[in-house]
Amino acid sequence: MSDSDPLDDSDRTDPADDRLDLTGKLLIAMPAMDDPRFARSVVFMCAHSEDGAMGLIINKPVTELNLRELLEQVSITIPADMPDRPVHFGGPVEHARGFVLHSGDYQSRVTTLALAGPFGMTATVDVLEDLASGHGPDRAIVALGYAGWGPGQLEGEIAQNGWLTVDATPDLVFGTPDGGKWEAALRGLGVEALALSPSAGRA
Repeated sequence: MSDSDPLDDSDRTDPADDRLDLTGKLLIAMPAMDDPRFARSVVFMCAHSEDGAMGLIINKPVTELNLRELLEQVSITIPADMPDRPVHFGGPVEHARGFVLHSGDYQSRVTTLALAGPFGMTATVDVLEDLASGHGPDRAIVALGYAGWGPGQLEGEIAQNGWLTVDATPDLVFGTPDGGKWEAALRGLGVEALALSPSAGRA
């Protein structure tokens, strides 16, 4: 993270402060994305600064693991009536580490990262315990791993037409089926998937 105070407005006239900040936004992979891990992906951006960026892919559930199985692996008691839910592939970095992107009604007893808009992100085991006990966030996506970019890397990918960006809404993030999130995110920009060509530019 940057050493500067994000709440300090004293230097807003500095051109460096005009840098792109996608925290709390969604990245939408362009059709020409050649990395299969990110093809047709929608990424919620949890952090973006001059030091790099971090996000969670929100539309790629893993097939080999569900939430009940994950909770069993970390020795959390599971109520018999707990509804099952998927676990998502959050990205290729630290794929054994868990993250929960959730609605803003929840605050971890340890630490929760408050994000722009009605979102939060918690990466401590107590959120899993609370999900199992019915005291967790109202809406949540459980993910393993995350997507990470070094300084300037994401900006370069956007400049090369790798990603589109759109505002994140709870209905899109939590209420849209995974298989339809990519198309729904594009529609949020007024773009239909079939109208995109591999050489299309950034909206």
